[in-house]
Amino acid sequence: MSVKEEYQKKLQAQLDEWGTEIDKLKAVAGKAKTGLQGEYYKELEDLRSQQLTAQKKLHELKGASGEAWGDLKEGIEGAWDSLSKGVKSAVSRFK
Repeated sequence: MSVKEEYQKKLQAQLDEWGTEIDKLKAVAGKAKTGLQGEYYKELEDLRSQQLTAQKKLHELKGASGEAWGDLKEGIEGAWDSLSKGVKSAVSRFK
């Protein structure tokens, strides 16, 4: 397996893990007090949007050839960092 393929696999696994975490947060939001539900759902909507952006970047990476994937790596890592922070923040807020 190439370095690129290993990197893609790692990113996809992390993306899947965050998707599961967001699903769990959605269940928590559904049980929240009415006043908080709207706020929680808005935050989850933002996380899903970030997740979609990250998925698109991963798709771009998969289609990149040769040296081009190295250039895409920086943009992907920025999207991953943003989504990671968002998920961690939501987990701590929803508890």
